[in-house]
Amino acid sequence: QIQTKKEEPLPPASSQSIPTFHFPRGRPQNTLNIDAVITKIERTFAQFPHERATMENMGLVAKACGCPLYWKAPLFCGAGGERTGSVSVHKFVAMWRKILQNCHDDAAKFTHLLMNPGCNYLVQEDFVPFLQDVVNTHPGLSFLKEASEFHSRYITTVIQRIFYTVNRSWSGRITCAELRRSSFLQNVALLEEEADINQLTEYFSYEHFYVIYCKFWELDTDHDLLIDAQDLARHNDHAISSRMVDRIFSGAVTRPEPRGRKVQKEGKISYADFVWFLISEEDKKTPTSIEYWFRCMDLDGDGALSMFELEYFYEEQCRRLDSMAIEALPFEDCLCQMLDLVQPQSEGKITLSDLKRCRLAHVFFDTFFNVEKYLDHEQREQGSLLRESDCDGPELSDWEKYAAEEYDILVAEEAAGEPWEDGYEADLSPVEQKLSALRSPLAQRPCLEAPTALGAVDLYELACGDDDLQ
Repeated sequence: QIQTKKEEPLPPASSQSIPTFHFPRGRPQNTLNIDAVITKIERTFAQFPHERATMENMGLVAKACGCPLYWKAPLFCGAGGERTGSVSVHKFVAMWRKILQNCHDDAAKFTHLLMNPGCNYLVQEDFVPFLQDVVNTHPGLSFLKEASEFHSRYITTVIQRIFYTVNRSWSGRITCAELRRSSFLQNVALLEEEADINQLTEYFSYEHFYVIYCKFWELDTDHDLLIDAQDLARHNDHAISSRMVDRIFSGAVTRPEPRGRKVQKEGKISYADFVWFLISEEDKKTPTSIEYWFRCMDLDGDGALSMFELEYFYEEQCRRLDSMAIEALPFEDCLCQMLDLVQPQSEGKITLSDLKRCRLAHVFFDTFFNVEKYLDHEQREQGSLLRESDCDGPELSDWEKYAAEEYDILVAEEAAGEPWEDGYEADLSPVEQKLSALRSPLAQRPCLEAPTALGAVDLYELACGDDDLQ
Protein backbone atom coordinates (compact mmCIF):
# COMPACT_ATOMS: atom_id res chain seq x y z
CA GLN A 1 0.00 0.00 0.00
CA ILE A 2 1.38 3.32 -1.07
CA GLN A 3 1.25 5.94 1.59
CA THR A 4 0.56 9.45 0.38
CA LYS A 5 2.09 12.28 2.24
CA LYS A 6 -0.54 14.18 4.11
CA GLU A 7 -0.33 17.86 3.20
CA GLU A 8 -0.13 20.18 6.14
CA PRO A 9 -2.68 23.00 5.98
CA LEU A 10 -1.16 26.39 5.37
CA PRO A 11 -0.90 28.46 8.54
CA PRO A 12 -3.29 31.39 8.63
CA ALA A 13 -1.70 34.60 7.44
CA SER A 14 -0.77 36.88 10.28
CA SER A 15 -2.40 40.28 10.36
CA GLN A 16 1.06 41.80 10.00
CA SER A 17 1.49 40.31 6.53
CA ILE A 18 -1.78 41.75 5.14
CA PRO A 19 -1.59 45.50 4.60
CA THR A 20 -4.60 47.51 5.76
CA PHE A 21 -6.88 48.16 2.82
CA HIS A 22 -10.08 49.49 4.41
CA PHE A 23 -10.05 53.08 5.66
CA PRO A 24 -13.63 54.06 6.61
CA ARG A 25 -12.34 57.36 8.05
CA GLY A 26 -9.90 58.07 5.24
CA ARG A 27 -6.33 56.93 4.67
CA PRO A 28 -3.99 58.25 7.41
CA GLN A 29 -1.53 60.90 6.23
CA ASN A 30 1.98 60.33 7.51
CA THR A 31 2.96 63.86 6.51
CA LEU A 32 0.41 65.63 8.76
CA ASN A 33 2.06 67.46 11.65
CA ILE A 34 -0.79 67.73 14.16
CA ASP A 35 1.22 69.81 16.63
CA ALA A 36 1.97 72.41 13.95
CA VAL A 37 -1.74 72.68 13.12
CA ILE A 38 -2.62 73.07 16.81
CA THR A 39 0.03 75.79 17.24
CA LYS A 40 -1.49 77.74 14.33
CA ILE A 41 -4.96 77.43 15.89
CA GLU A 42 -3.68 78.62 19.28
CA ARG A 43 -2.07 81.67 17.65
CA THR A 44 -5.42 82.48 16.00
CA PHE A 45 -7.33 82.17 19.29
CA ALA A 46 -4.77 84.47 20.97
CA GLN A 47 -6.23 87.34 18.88
CA PHE A 48 -9.65 86.98 20.52
CA PRO A 49 -10.71 88.37 23.94
CA HIS A 50 -10.04 85.78 26.68
CA GLU A 51 -8.96 83.38 23.90
CA ARG A 52 -12.61 82.58 23.19
CA ALA A 53 -14.03 82.50 19.66
CA THR A 54 -17.57 83.58 18.80
CA MET A 55 -19.37 82.52 15.63
CA GLU A 56 -18.11 85.72 13.95
CA ASN A 57 -14.50 84.63 14.63
CA MET A 58 -14.88 81.13 13.22
CA GLY A 59 -13.89 82.05 9.67
CA LEU A 60 -10.35 82.74 10.89
CA VAL A 61 -10.38 79.54 12.96
CA ALA A 62 -11.55 77.48 9.95
CA LYS A 63 -8.64 78.82 7.91
CA ALA A 64 -6.20 78.03 10.73
CA CYS A 65 -7.54 74.45 10.68
CA GLY A 66 -6.93 74.27 6.94
CA CYS A 67 -10.67 73.97 6.23
CA PRO A 68 -12.90 75.77 3.71
CA LEU A 69 -14.51 78.94 5.09
CA TYR A 70 -18.03 77.52 5.37
CA TRP A 71 -16.91 74.77 7.72
CA LYS A 72 -17.04 77.50 10.38
CA ALA A 73 -20.50 76.66 11.75
CA PRO A 74 -19.82 72.89 11.93
CA LEU A 75 -16.52 73.64 13.71
CA PHE A 76 -18.26 76.00 16.13
CA CYS A 77 -21.06 73.54 16.92
CA GLY A 78 -18.66 70.59 17.04
CA ALA A 79 -16.84 72.32 19.90
CA GLY A 80 -20.12 73.08 21.71
CA GLY A 81 -20.16 76.78 20.83
CA GLU A 82 -23.88 76.91 20.03
CA ARG A 83 -24.69 76.16 23.68
CA THR A 84 -22.57 78.93 25.22
CA GLY A 85 -22.21 81.46 22.40
CA SER A 86 -18.43 81.06 22.27
CA VAL A 87 -15.78 78.37 22.49
CA SER A 88 -12.50 78.39 24.44
CA VAL A 89 -9.16 77.62 22.86
CA HIS A 90 -8.70 74.59 25.13
CA LYS A 91 -12.03 73.02 24.25
CA PHE A 92 -11.59 73.67 20.54
CA VAL A 93 -8.03 72.33 20.44
CA ALA A 94 -9.07 69.15 22.29
CA MET A 95 -11.93 68.62 19.82
CA TRP A 96 -9.84 69.28 16.70
CA ARG A 97 -6.87 67.19 17.88
CA LYS A 98 -9.19 64.22 18.40
CA ILE A 99 -10.65 64.66 14.91
CA LEU A 100 -7.20 64.91 13.29
CA GLN A 101 -6.10 61.74 15.07
CA ASN A 102 -9.18 59.74 14.05
CA CYS A 103 -10.51 61.27 10.81
CA HIS A 104 -8.10 61.37 7.91
CA ASP A 105 -9.99 63.02 5.05
CA ASP A 106 -12.51 65.83 4.61
CA ALA A 107 -15.52 63.50 4.38
CA ALA A 108 -14.69 61.85 7.72
CA LYS A 109 -14.01 65.20 9.41
CA PHE A 110 -17.19 66.86 8.12
CA THR A 111 -19.32 63.86 9.08
CA HIS A 112 -17.81 63.80 12.57
CA LEU A 113 -18.46 67.53 13.06
CA LEU A 114 -22.12 67.36 12.03
CA MET A 115 -23.28 63.99 13.36
CA ASN A 116 -24.97 63.37 16.69
CA PRO A 117 -22.88 61.65 19.40
CA GLY A 118 -22.92 57.89 19.01
CA CYS A 119 -23.90 58.03 15.32
CA ASN A 120 -21.76 57.35 12.28
CA TYR A 121 -24.11 58.96 9.75
CA LEU A 122 -25.87 62.27 9.07
CA VAL A 123 -29.62 62.87 9.16
CA GLN A 124 -31.42 65.87 7.70
CA GLU A 125 -31.47 67.97 10.87
CA ASP A 126 -27.67 67.69 11.18
CA PHE A 127 -27.26 70.05 8.20
CA VAL A 128 -29.40 72.87 9.63
CA PRO A 129 -26.72 74.85 11.58
CA PHE A 130 -24.33 74.68 8.63
CA LEU A 131 -26.98 75.91 6.17
CA GLN A 132 -28.32 78.59 8.52
CA ASP A 133 -24.80 80.04 8.60
CA VAL A 134 -24.66 79.98 4.78
CA VAL A 135 -27.96 81.90 4.70
CA ASN A 136 -26.72 84.37 7.33
CA THR A 137 -23.31 85.13 5.84
CA HIS A 138 -23.05 84.25 2.13
CA PRO A 139 -22.98 87.46 0.03
CA GLY A 140 -25.17 85.83 -2.61
CA LEU A 141 -28.00 85.49 -0.08
CA SER A 142 -27.70 88.89 1.61
CA PHE A 143 -31.08 89.97 0.19
CA LEU A 144 -32.72 87.21 2.27
CA LYS A 145 -31.89 89.14 5.45
CA GLU A 146 -35.09 91.09 4.83
CA ALA A 147 -37.15 87.88 4.62
CA SER A 148 -35.95 85.74 7.50
CA GLU A 149 -39.22 83.81 7.49
CA PHE A 150 -38.03 82.16 4.27
CA HIS A 151 -34.75 80.90 5.66
CA SER A 152 -36.39 77.62 6.65
CA ARG A 153 -37.87 77.19 3.15
CA TYR A 154 -34.50 77.63 1.49
CA ILE A 155 -32.77 75.38 4.03
CA THR A 156 -35.38 72.63 3.61
CA THR A 157 -34.93 72.78 -0.17
CA VAL A 158 -31.13 72.52 0.00
CA ILE A 159 -31.29 69.64 2.49
CA GLN A 160 -33.63 67.70 0.20
CA ARG A 161 -31.29 68.33 -2.74
CA ILE A 162 -28.33 67.10 -0.67
CA PHE A 163 -30.12 63.87 0.24
CA TYR A 164 -31.49 63.48 -3.30
CA THR A 165 -27.97 63.54 -4.76
CA VAL A 166 -25.75 62.16 -1.98
CA ASN A 167 -27.87 59.56 -0.16
CA ARG A 168 -27.68 56.94 -2.88
CA SER A 169 -28.92 54.22 -0.51
CA TRP A 170 -32.28 56.01 0.05
CA SER A 171 -31.81 55.28 3.77
CA GLY A 172 -32.37 58.83 5.03
CA ARG A 173 -28.88 58.59 6.55
CA ILE A 174 -25.83 59.91 4.71
CA THR A 175 -22.75 57.84 5.49
CA CYS A 176 -19.17 59.01 5.34
CA ALA A 177 -18.63 56.82 2.25
CA GLU A 178 -21.62 58.41 0.46
CA LEU A 179 -20.34 61.89 1.27
CA ARG A 180 -16.87 60.92 0.01
CA ARG A 181 -18.26 59.66 -3.31
CA SER A 182 -20.34 62.80 -3.90
CA SER A 183 -19.46 66.31 -5.05
CA PHE A 184 -20.99 67.94 -1.97
CA LEU A 185 -17.81 68.95 -0.14
CA GLN A 186 -16.36 70.39 -3.36
CA ASN A 187 -19.50 72.54 -3.58
CA VAL A 188 -19.10 73.62 0.05
CA ALA A 189 -15.55 74.77 -0.78
CA LEU A 190 -16.90 76.70 -3.80
CA LEU A 191 -19.22 78.71 -1.54
CA GLU A 192 -16.16 80.70 -0.47
CA GLU A 193 -14.99 81.40 -4.02
CA GLU A 194 -18.34 82.05 -5.75
CA ALA A 195 -20.17 85.23 -4.71
CA ASP A 196 -23.14 84.40 -6.97
CA ILE A 197 -24.83 81.51 -5.21
CA ASN A 198 -26.93 80.82 -8.31
CA GLN A 199 -23.81 79.49 -10.03
CA LEU A 200 -23.80 76.58 -7.55
CA THR A 201 -26.67 74.81 -9.26
CA GLU A 202 -26.15 71.36 -7.76
CA TYR A 203 -27.31 72.24 -4.23
CA PHE A 204 -27.30 75.90 -3.20
CA SER A 205 -28.89 77.95 -6.01
CA TYR A 206 -31.46 80.45 -4.72
CA GLU A 207 -33.08 80.63 -8.15
CA HIS A 208 -33.66 76.87 -8.11
CA PHE A 209 -35.21 77.15 -4.64
CA TYR A 210 -37.44 79.97 -5.86
CA VAL A 211 -38.71 77.92 -8.81
CA ILE A 212 -39.44 74.87 -6.64
CA TYR A 213 -41.20 76.89 -3.95
CA CYS A 214 -43.33 78.85 -6.42
CA LYS A 215 -44.39 75.62 -8.14
CA PHE A 216 -45.41 74.18 -4.79
CA TRP A 217 -47.20 77.39 -3.79
CA GLU A 218 -49.36 77.22 -6.92
CA LEU A 219 -50.57 73.75 -5.90
CA ASP A 220 -50.84 74.30 -2.13
CA THR A 221 -54.08 76.29 -2.25
CA ASP A 222 -54.69 76.31 1.52
CA HIS A 223 -51.00 77.04 2.22
CA ASP A 224 -50.52 74.50 5.00
CA LEU A 225 -47.34 73.17 3.33
CA LEU A 226 -49.10 69.89 2.51
CA ILE A 227 -50.69 68.88 -0.78
CA ASP A 228 -53.00 66.00 -1.66
CA ALA A 229 -53.34 63.93 -4.83
CA GLN A 230 -55.80 66.38 -6.40
CA ASP A 231 -53.36 69.24 -5.81
CA LEU A 232 -50.43 67.35 -7.34
CA ALA A 233 -52.53 66.26 -10.31
CA ARG A 234 -52.81 69.94 -11.31
CA HIS A 235 -49.03 70.20 -11.73
CA ASN A 236 -48.08 71.38 -15.21
CA ASP A 237 -51.70 71.30 -16.41
CA HIS A 238 -52.39 67.69 -15.37
CA ALA A 239 -49.28 66.35 -17.11
CA ILE A 240 -48.89 63.31 -14.83
CA SER A 241 -51.37 60.45 -15.09
CA SER A 242 -53.70 59.88 -12.15
CA ARG A 243 -52.39 56.33 -11.69
CA MET A 244 -48.87 57.67 -11.28
CA VAL A 245 -50.05 60.39 -8.90
CA ASP A 246 -51.68 57.67 -6.78
CA ARG A 247 -48.38 55.77 -6.72
CA ILE A 248 -46.51 58.85 -5.50
CA PHE A 249 -48.94 59.03 -2.58
CA SER A 250 -48.67 55.28 -1.90
CA GLY A 251 -45.44 55.66 0.08
CA ALA A 252 -43.24 54.17 -2.65
CA VAL A 253 -41.06 57.29 -2.81
CA THR A 254 -42.04 59.34 0.25
CA ARG A 255 -40.49 59.06 3.66
CA PRO A 256 -42.46 58.83 6.92
CA GLU A 257 -41.81 61.67 9.35
CA PRO A 258 -39.24 61.19 12.11
CA ARG A 259 -40.49 60.06 15.49
CA GLY A 260 -41.72 62.84 17.70
CA ARG A 261 -42.93 64.97 14.79
CA LYS A 262 -46.54 65.80 14.07
CA VAL A 263 -48.14 62.87 12.29
CA GLN A 264 -48.51 63.81 8.66
CA LYS A 265 -52.09 63.97 7.47
CA GLU A 266 -53.29 60.89 5.63
CA GLY A 267 -53.16 61.27 1.87
CA LYS A 268 -50.84 64.30 1.93
CA ILE A 269 -47.23 64.90 1.00
CA SER A 270 -44.97 67.63 2.36
CA TYR A 271 -42.97 70.36 0.65
CA ALA A 272 -39.85 68.22 1.18
CA ASP A 273 -41.49 65.35 -0.76
CA PHE A 274 -42.44 67.80 -3.52
CA VAL A 275 -38.78 68.81 -3.98
CA TRP A 276 -37.97 65.17 -4.83
CA PHE A 277 -40.99 64.92 -7.13
CA LEU A 278 -40.26 68.07 -9.14
CA ILE A 279 -36.57 67.35 -9.69
CA SER A 280 -37.39 63.76 -10.68
CA GLU A 281 -40.17 64.87 -13.02
CA GLU A 282 -38.08 67.47 -14.83
CA ASP A 283 -34.89 65.41 -15.15
CA LYS A 284 -35.46 61.68 -15.63
CA LYS A 285 -31.84 60.98 -16.63
CA THR A 286 -30.18 60.98 -13.19
CA PRO A 287 -29.69 57.80 -11.12
CA THR A 288 -32.00 59.05 -8.35
CA SER A 289 -34.80 60.04 -10.72
CA ILE A 290 -34.61 56.68 -12.53
CA GLU A 291 -34.87 54.95 -9.14
CA TYR A 292 -37.73 57.27 -8.14
CA TRP A 293 -39.92 56.42 -11.14
CA PHE A 294 -38.92 52.76 -11.14
CA ARG A 295 -40.15 52.47 -7.53
CA CYS A 296 -43.43 54.08 -8.58
CA MET A 297 -43.97 51.73 -11.54
CA ASP A 298 -42.94 48.59 -9.63
CA LEU A 299 -46.42 47.96 -8.21
CA ASP A 300 -45.61 44.69 -6.44
CA GLY A 301 -42.14 45.75 -5.29
CA ASP A 302 -40.40 42.70 -6.76
CA GLY A 303 -37.56 44.70 -8.32
CA ALA A 304 -38.72 44.26 -11.92
CA LEU A 305 -41.35 45.84 -14.18
CA SER A 306 -43.63 43.17 -15.62
CA MET A 307 -45.68 43.49 -18.79
CA PHE A 308 -48.78 43.73 -16.57
CA GLU A 309 -47.35 46.77 -14.77
CA LEU A 310 -46.46 48.47 -18.04
CA GLU A 311 -49.95 47.85 -19.42
CA TYR A 312 -51.53 49.17 -16.20
CA PHE A 313 -49.92 52.59 -16.72
CA TYR A 314 -50.26 52.59 -20.52
CA GLU A 315 -54.04 52.06 -20.36
CA GLU A 316 -54.53 55.53 -18.91
CA GLN A 317 -52.16 57.05 -21.45
CA CYS A 318 -54.32 55.59 -24.23
CA ARG A 319 -57.48 57.08 -22.72
CA ARG A 320 -55.84 60.48 -22.39
CA LEU A 321 -54.59 60.39 -25.98
CA ASP A 322 -58.07 59.39 -27.18
CA SER A 323 -59.56 62.38 -25.33
CA MET A 324 -57.12 64.58 -27.28
CA ALA A 325 -58.27 62.96 -30.57
CA ILE A 326 -54.85 61.35 -31.00
CA GLU A 327 -54.71 57.71 -32.00
CA ALA A 328 -52.65 55.74 -29.49
CA LEU A 329 -50.41 52.85 -30.43
CA PRO A 330 -51.83 49.49 -29.36
CA PHE A 331 -50.09 48.26 -26.22
CA GLU A 332 -48.40 45.39 -28.09
CA ASP A 333 -46.79 47.83 -30.55
CA CYS A 334 -45.78 50.21 -27.77
CA LEU A 335 -44.29 47.28 -25.84
CA CYS A 336 -42.18 46.23 -28.83
CA GLN A 337 -40.87 49.79 -29.12
CA MET A 338 -40.02 49.99 -25.43
CA LEU A 339 -38.32 46.58 -25.33
CA ASP A 340 -36.29 47.61 -28.37
CA LEU A 341 -35.39 50.87 -26.63
CA VAL A 342 -34.43 49.33 -23.27
CA GLN A 343 -33.14 45.93 -24.50
CA PRO A 344 -33.63 44.19 -21.13
CA GLN A 345 -31.25 41.37 -20.22
CA SER A 346 -34.06 39.03 -19.11
CA GLU A 347 -37.09 38.30 -21.25
CA GLY A 348 -40.47 39.45 -19.97
CA LYS A 349 -39.28 41.98 -17.41
CA ILE A 350 -37.38 45.25 -17.14
CA THR A 351 -35.03 45.84 -14.22
CA LEU A 352 -33.59 49.01 -12.74
CA SER A 353 -30.15 48.22 -14.15
CA ASP A 354 -31.70 47.78 -17.62
CA LEU A 355 -33.11 51.30 -17.46
CA LYS A 356 -29.91 52.85 -16.13
CA ARG A 357 -27.92 51.18 -18.88
CA CYS A 358 -30.16 52.15 -21.81
CA ARG A 359 -29.61 55.96 -21.59
CA LEU A 360 -33.19 56.63 -22.70
CA ALA A 361 -35.00 56.00 -19.43
CA HIS A 362 -36.66 59.42 -19.69
CA VAL A 363 -38.35 58.40 -22.95
CA PHE A 364 -39.44 55.11 -21.40
CA PHE A 365 -41.00 56.73 -18.32
CA ASP A 366 -42.75 59.54 -20.21
CA THR A 367 -44.33 56.96 -22.51
CA PHE A 368 -46.19 55.47 -19.56
CA PHE A 369 -47.29 58.46 -17.47
CA ASN A 370 -46.62 61.88 -19.03
CA VAL A 371 -48.64 62.55 -22.19
CA GLU A 372 -47.14 65.95 -23.04
CA LYS A 373 -43.54 64.77 -22.85
CA TYR A 374 -44.44 61.51 -24.61
CA LEU A 375 -45.81 63.47 -27.57
CA ASP A 376 -42.71 65.67 -27.56
CA HIS A 377 -40.46 62.59 -27.75
CA GLU A 378 -42.61 61.12 -30.54
CA GLN A 379 -41.94 64.15 -32.71
CA ARG A 380 -38.20 63.55 -32.52
CA GLU A 381 -36.34 60.58 -33.91
CA GLN A 382 -34.70 58.11 -31.55
CA GLY A 383 -31.30 58.97 -33.03
CA SER A 384 -31.59 62.61 -32.00
CA LEU A 385 -32.71 61.55 -28.51
CA LEU A 386 -29.64 59.33 -28.21
CA ARG A 387 -27.35 62.14 -29.37
CA GLU A 388 -28.82 64.38 -26.67
CA SER A 389 -28.18 61.69 -24.05
CA ASP A 390 -24.58 61.28 -25.21
CA CYS A 391 -23.61 64.86 -24.42
CA ASP A 392 -21.28 64.36 -21.46
CA GLY A 393 -19.57 67.76 -21.58
CA PRO A 394 -20.51 70.90 -19.66
CA GLU A 395 -24.00 70.71 -21.16
CA LEU A 396 -26.73 71.83 -18.76
CA SER A 397 -28.77 69.04 -17.21
CA ASP A 398 -32.50 68.82 -17.94
CA TRP A 399 -33.17 70.12 -14.43
CA GLU A 400 -30.85 73.12 -14.87
CA LYS A 401 -32.51 73.99 -18.20
CA TYR A 402 -35.98 73.74 -16.67
CA ALA A 403 -35.07 75.82 -13.60
CA ALA A 404 -33.45 78.56 -15.72
CA GLU A 405 -36.44 78.77 -18.07
CA GLU A 406 -38.99 78.80 -15.25
CA TYR A 407 -37.07 81.41 -13.28
CA ASP A 408 -36.97 83.71 -16.32
CA ILE A 409 -40.74 83.27 -16.74
CA LEU A 410 -41.38 84.08 -13.07
CA VAL A 411 -39.18 87.18 -13.22
CA ALA A 412 -40.90 88.33 -16.42
CA GLU A 413 -44.28 87.91 -14.74
CA GLU A 414 -43.04 90.00 -11.81
CA ALA A 415 -41.82 92.74 -14.14
CA ALA A 416 -45.06 92.74 -16.12
CA GLY A 417 -47.07 93.02 -12.92
CA GLU A 418 -45.17 96.09 -11.69
CA PRO A 419 -45.00 98.73 -14.48
CA TRP A 420 -42.92 101.83 -13.86
CA GLU A 421 -44.68 105.12 -13.20
CA ASP A 422 -44.02 106.45 -16.69
CA GLY A 423 -45.87 103.49 -18.16
CA TYR A 424 -42.80 101.67 -19.45
CA GLU A 425 -41.33 98.46 -18.11
CA ALA A 426 -37.60 98.75 -17.54
CA ASP A 427 -35.07 95.97 -17.97
CA LEU A 428 -34.30 94.60 -14.53
CA SER A 429 -30.74 94.10 -13.38
CA PRO A 430 -29.94 90.73 -11.75
CA VAL A 431 -30.09 92.36 -8.30
CA GLU A 432 -33.44 93.99 -9.10
CA GLN A 433 -34.71 90.67 -10.42
CA LYS A 434 -33.86 89.01 -7.11
CA LEU A 435 -35.44 91.81 -5.10
CA SER A 436 -38.52 91.71 -7.30
CA ALA A 437 -38.73 87.96 -6.92
CA LEU A 438 -38.41 88.39 -3.17
CA ARG A 439 -41.09 91.08 -2.96
CA SER A 440 -43.69 89.15 -4.89
CA PRO A 441 -44.84 86.42 -4.67
CA LEU A 442 -42.56 85.68 -1.69
CA ALA A 443 -43.61 88.82 0.14
CA GLN A 444 -47.21 87.66 -0.07
CA ARG A 445 -46.44 84.25 1.38
CA PRO A 446 -47.61 83.28 4.86
CA CYS A 447 -45.06 84.24 7.47
CA LEU A 448 -43.20 81.91 9.80
CA GLU A 449 -41.44 82.68 13.00
CA ALA A 450 -37.91 83.68 12.06
CA PRO A 451 -35.27 81.13 13.10
CA THR A 452 -32.60 82.09 15.59
CA ALA A 453 -28.98 82.53 14.57
CA LEU A 454 -28.14 78.83 14.44
CA GLY A 455 -30.04 75.62 14.16
CA ALA A 456 -33.61 76.55 15.06
CA VAL A 457 -35.19 75.64 11.73
CA ASP A 458 -37.94 73.04 11.90
CA LEU A 459 -37.96 71.11 8.63
CA TYR A 460 -41.54 70.04 9.17
CA GLU A 461 -43.10 73.25 10.51
CA LEU A 462 -46.42 74.38 9.09
CA ALA A 463 -47.17 77.85 7.83
CA CYS A 464 -50.20 79.76 9.00
CA GLY A 465 -53.18 79.78 6.68
CA ASP A 466 -54.61 82.72 4.77
CA ASP A 467 -57.11 83.40 7.57
CA ASP A 468 -54.23 84.15 9.94
CA LEU A 469 -53.00 86.94 7.68
CA GLN A 470 -56.15 89.03 7.88
